Amino acid sequence: MTDPRRVPSIDLETLPRGKISRLEVTLVTDALGFDVVAPVLVARGDRPGPVLGLTAAVHGNEVNGIAVIHRLFDRIDPRNLRGSVVAVVAVNVPGLHQTQREYVDGTDLNDIMPGRPGGNRSAVYAHRVLERIGKVFDVHVDLHTASFGRVNSLYVRADMTEPMAAEMAYLQRPQIILHNTPSDGTLRGAMAELGVPAITVEIGDPSRFQPSFVKRTLTGLRAVMSEVGLLPRRVRAESPEPVLCQRSQWLYTDAGGLLEVFPALTDKVEADEVVARLSNAWGDVVREYRAPHAGVVIGKSTNPVGPTGARILHLGQPAGADHPFTSRVRAARSLRGRTSRPSSS
Repeated sequence: MTDPRRVPSIDLETLPRGKISRLEVTLVTDALGFDVVAPVLVARGDRPGPVLGLTAAVHGNEVNGIAVIHRLFDRIDPRNLRGSVVAVVAVNVPGLHQTQREYVDGTDLNDIMPGRPGGNRSAVYAHRVLERIGKVFDVHVDLHTASFGRVNSLYVRADMTEPMAAEMAYLQRPQIILHNTPSDGTLRGAMAELGVPAITVEIGDPSRFQPSFVKRTLTGLRAVMSEVGLLPRRVRAESPEPVLCQRSQWLYTDAGGLLEVFPALTDKVEADEVVARLSNAWGDVVREYRAPHAGVVIGKSTNPVGPTGARILHLGQPAGADHPFTSRVRAARSLRGRTSRPSSS
């Protein structure tokens, strides 16, 4: 085990080929002048090729992605790589220390990307994540989970009009794929603005390790690595087709009370089906909530305390067999070993 090396930014040319490097990338300094560093693992292959960027814990309570990165690097042999894997074990280091989603100033980092150099604390931090780490990526997978009081299926958000992102989403073989354009202040959106094909993988629930989802995500990442040329191609095991959703919406309460949400994750519901109810302090049912359309449950609330405006469930609208996204997924599966930004790292 080697000690980590502290660096101001990622410079792949300074790292040895055929080895794993442990880095501490300085992002900001605290009020006593001490460095706040992001832990980064880099596997630089013996041969040149693309750079896969992995990021975990943009929200400080999202730890499943950390487990995915640790397991990947436990098994990876850089001598077999054509290219490099750069994995940020935790993006939001201060939030992780506080077991909170937001940065220390209360800002959601995934709402303000790419930040700005002359901004407030969170804006500068976000900007330096991109400038000092993200700019070396050729393809990007951002690993997330649900928030407090909610649970998620294993699903992928991707721009399904972008061929490489569509292919990466499909290769992850999640339970659900949700078409979602990335121009929304997210890290994925910021990477897309740089021309980097990027997807977000939502790996279940917050503040816990879920081995089954971690294992499935790891299998998907290895398939992506094979597809972009980092690893030799191999036969992929059969797995269930993901449900492809053309859009989604969260349902919210319009009154307060004790909330019960009935469908399970990945359940399909019919239009007008009762999906939740609210009861008051005396146990009287005061509201029933129905699905506005047929769909699939992507995520849901698990917190019974439901004031007015509380989330109920995340409902996806599946794309039909004749939808352009469905045909695009089929076309994406014919892509072999291409990225939009070839690299010689």
